[in-house]
Amino acid sequence: MPNDFNQPIIEEFRANHGRVGGWFEGARLVLLTTTGARSGKPHTTPVGYYPDGDGRILVIASAAGAPKHPAWYHNLLANPRVTVESGVFTYEADATVLRGEERDRAFARAVEADSGWADYQARTSRVIPVVALTEIPGPPHINAKSFGEAIKVVHDMFRHELGLIRKEIAESGTATGLGTQLRVNCLTVCQGLHNHHTGEDTMLFPMLADRHPELAPVMDRLKQEHVQIAGLLADLKKVVSDAEADPRHVLAEVERLTDELEAHLVYEEEQLIPLLDA
Repeated sequence: MPNDFNQPIIEEFRANHGRVGGWFEGARLVLLTTTGARSGKPHTTPVGYYPDGDGRILVIASAAGAPKHPAWYHNLLANPRVTVESGVFTYEADATVLRGEERDRAFARAVEADSGWADYQARTSRVIPVVALTEIPGPPHINAKSFGEAIKVVHDMFRHELGLIRKEIAESGTATGLGTQLRVNCLTVCQGLHNHHTGEDTMLFPMLADRHPELAPVMDRLKQEHVQIAGLLADLKKVVSDAEADPRHVLAEVERLTDELEAHLVYEEEQLIPLLDA
């Protein structure tokens, strides 16, 4: 898309930690920065994505069914190292174009989640590419100005993702069971929450406990809540992994997790953000 269309979206995305209105409101969106194949200059484009697990997301070079691939696709073919902004995190990634059966399975997942992708493919004679973006290991860069803000934006990321999953399951119906991409979405957010709580248990909480001994009761409660949430995550993963999973059952587990997690996040924010930002 032309830069005069993209630029307001990019600015709104960065100003609101990944949230935008208009056509992209409620969508999974990242900013993808590629290196120009000819110019060598950075080019940033908003693109939709799907979780793929294991530190990987998928983007689709549909160009709304246009006869030619989008410019960002040509750029990453020439320079596969890209920068991804999720609104919360910024990280470097390697781009890999999926081929053959792997591409077809990934595209079928996308079509199952949103039939618009099939419409785009029907408009063009080219095979619409699917690209995997794999995060380069390293310390994450959180888009926040303070430790307290970092906690809040990470929490809001999980709130947003669980809200999307609840909406997607509710809209999916029950006749055909739980969609493949929905399973991946659920399992990805489960792994993300597990990693986040593990990081807090091993780094943030011990640091705060050492500096603020008076927080012992708060730390004990937060750690116990982590154990309870881990149990809910295990329950959700078990339900989602069932080949005959009933979307209604999955939705009930997601809502149970959401309710428990929200109470935990609110308490943690009330207790820790003032100390982290002091």
